[in-house]
Amino acid sequence: MTDDEREIAIRRVRENFEVFALHCLRIKNKEGKVVPFMMNRAQQHVHDMLESQKQKTGKVRALILKGRQQGLSTLIGARFYHQVSMWARSAFIVAHEDKATTNLFEMVKRYQAHNPLAPSTRASNAKELIFSAIDAGYKLATAGTDDVGRGNTAQLIHASEYGFWRNPQQHLAGLGNTIGDVDGSEFVIESTANGIGNSFHQLWQAAESGQGDFIQIFVPWYWSDEYSAELKSDFEKSDEERKLVEVYGLTDGQLQWRRNKISSYGDGYDWLFNQEFPCCAADAFVTSSFNPLISPASVMEAVSSEYRDLSAPLVIGCDPAGDGVNDADRTAIAFRRGRVCFRVESHNGLNTMQIAGKLAEYNRDMQPDMIFVDKGGLGAGVFDRLTELGINVMGVNNATRANDAERYDNKRAEMWWTMKEWFDDQPCRIPNNSALISDLTSPQPKVSSNGRKLLEKKDDMKRRGVRSPDFGDALSLTFAEPVSHKVEPFSPYRKPKAAATSAGY
Repeated sequence: MTDDEREIAIRRVRENFEVFALHCLRIKNKEGKVVPFMMNRAQQHVHDMLESQKQKTGKVRALILKGRQQGLSTLIGARFYHQVSMWARSAFIVAHEDKATTNLFEMVKRYQAHNPLAPSTRASNAKELIFSAIDAGYKLATAGTDDVGRGNTAQLIHASEYGFWRNPQQHLAGLGNTIGDVDGSEFVIESTANGIGNSFHQLWQAAESGQGDFIQIFVPWYWSDEYSAELKSDFEKSDEERKLVEVYGLTDGQLQWRRNKISSYGDGYDWLFNQEFPCCAADAFVTSSFNPLISPASVMEAVSSEYRDLSAPLVIGCDPAGDGVNDADRTAIAFRRGRVCFRVESHNGLNTMQIAGKLAEYNRDMQPDMIFVDKGGLGAGVFDRLTELGINVMGVNNATRANDAERYDNKRAEMWWTMKEWFDDQPCRIPNNSALISDLTSPQPKVSSNGRKLLEKKDDMKRRGVRSPDFGDALSLTFAEPVSHKVEPFSPYRKPKAAATSAGY
């Protein structure tokens, strides 16, 4: 290779991570063989998401929710090694236990050992790998002490299995001071789920609701080709498995592997499979008592549906949140036409008049057949203002008597249980919005002392560490009452709409 050819090759691997990974990096596969690093489906997806964020914002801030052993720590280690060795940046790696930290660092050392363009090292020991000529390198720690990250400076941080850290909030504060808010910096937090209410779950919920700089990236278990098994002679799909095939397209081999793994956990631990090998994010954050009113599979079936419904009445549900002063307050709005919820949106920090003004705009532009507003708290003023404007609006009080008082204990329970029936009676369709999916699958069903159907209270959800299901409440409001097409003013140029009742009632 001539000097010019070598310079071109170095420039190419420096500027293109995928070329660098293929030609300069070696990994140990699950058979124990050292092979070139070629990204699998999960790794490629995460890499593309990180690169997309970096192009938009100049930096990476990401939360990754994954199943067991999908190679994502390998990917992050490779990305960081590329930037440290080729761009002279500093990286800091933190894992939940010493063994995991050591494994991550051994992976980096393997990259260095097999890299034909490896920079020379000044220090290589159990805690650091420093490159002498470029003044860059790695430091690592285990999330066990009180001062992880403090006193260090890095442009790249990998927080591994964050859901299992001790003192996670304290460590996260230290790491936040370690990394600068500068272009090219990357802060990646990845973990398998570990129940609900912990720091990782709280971070994920905040990202879902659009708070902060972190994006959320989910990787389902069935993207891993090795998670498949030979069929047993008595294999026959259960109703649950048929649903999984419809929603996620699982193969028979994947279903058999799933059965084998669940069987290995023992009786009563089916929920653990969903936590460690989730099909969707809503599956991951579970406990042994997890019992959602609306199942994640039903919600995901609606997400993947291509059903259209253009003739049914258009209804809008609005759940005004908080006092309109706190920026964390979220007003949620859902738009549904019969069997299709085609849009949800949220707005932070809006006051009464601003919410009413937004709904008035939608009334003018979309001409909905009904707008439902939760008139508790801030919503009372919104309802009153829309009524003053002569808009077709109905106020809903969650605590009032249900239409079917023999079955439901209050109006909120009736709306949510009616919405559950809407999901159970496929086909229906909703947007692929992670916050909406999470909200719909969060509340648990309850039964009152007199046997009527109830829904878990928001205060009880908060005690479990689950945020208020604002998008779910907004969509449930569209089921408050049956709606028909409203009568339009006579026009010689347009025929009146035919009367119709919204599907689902």
